[in-house]
Amino acid sequence: MSQQKLSIRLNCPLPKLDFDVITLGHGSGGVLTHRLLDTGVFNVLKNDLLNEQHDGAVLNFNGPVAFTTDSYVITPIFFPGGNIGELAVNGSVNDLAMCGAIPQYLSLSFILEEGLRMDEFWEVLLGIKKASEEAGVPIVTGDTKVVDKGKGDKVFINTTGLGRLHPKANIHANRVKPGDKILVSGPVAQHGVAILSVRQGLEFETTITSDTKPLHQPVLKLLDALGEDVKFLRDPTRGGVATVLNELATQSGHGVEIIQKEIPISEQVEGACEMLGLDPLYVANEGIFLAIVSESKAAPALHILRNFDPLASIIGEVTHDHPRQVLQHSRIGGRRIVSMLPGEQLPRIC
Repeated sequence: MSQQKLSIRLNCPLPKLDFDVITLGHGSGGVLTHRLLDTGVFNVLKNDLLNEQHDGAVLNFNGPVAFTTDSYVITPIFFPGGNIGELAVNGSVNDLAMCGAIPQYLSLSFILEEGLRMDEFWEVLLGIKKASEEAGVPIVTGDTKVVDKGKGDKVFINTTGLGRLHPKANIHANRVKPGDKILVSGPVAQHGVAILSVRQGLEFETTITSDTKPLHQPVLKLLDALGEDVKFLRDPTRGGVATVLNELATQSGHGVEIIQKEIPISEQVEGACEMLGLDPLYVANEGIFLAIVSESKAAPALHILRNFDPLASIIGEVTHDHPRQVLQHSRIGGRRIVSMLPGEQLPRIC
């Protein structure tokens, strides 16, 4: 693809590129590496800390700090609603938010496969820029490596995040008690079904898009208003809602009950899950979270969340009954145990 066509497709003026694809020379640490970083990473993601082009960054904090790291190996790297770059930024921002932290800094590391098209790398880079700016969390340091063709899968990304703990945050599973309510911030299973639709070439009446987005703003609003009445936060990525609830039941020692009809899910996503034989409770999400709050604060918590997504819902509660197990009340009146996922329902989902 010509540079002019690439610039038009990505809606972004591009500097002069030396090659159409990533080569091993781009990972050598020499001239090609510096050109790739200078014209690409440093130019696109520029900020005062990153502009120092050091192997690390000196940061300022006041009080307790949350720290997280994650790696992203999704296939395909482009999907309806985003790409691997946006996913990597939002994923670490959200992991910090689930700690009750205010995300402040991210590191970014690429492992690029020889032969990756330069236009694809640029599109990922612009996705990172977009997500970083929308979240208000800068990339301040990172690394780039190139591996032989066949030893990677286009691009793998690692992001590490640092954030200052919210002064009212006290997020621990051991603080959860019977009677506490379980809220979900939006509809489930969007991301996993969006990825699968691309892999399998499935067509629906309208495109199912990934829900990838930063979640720290609704979390911070909850903490501002409710403080320690917010007891547990988790984003249900791999393994979905069912896995998070099972982890909660195990860690707290209590039972969990959820009501199927209260769990928000779009008709298209639910239909796709039925067609594919998937349980939406186990499908990955990238733009929702679960919150456990005191029973007396469930209504105001729901009001706050519905300011961000009108489909936010109270889906269940913590109970004395059936310790360490998750039970679902079905739409038709039955009950079933929702166990931990025994294997992998969808490979390479994030």
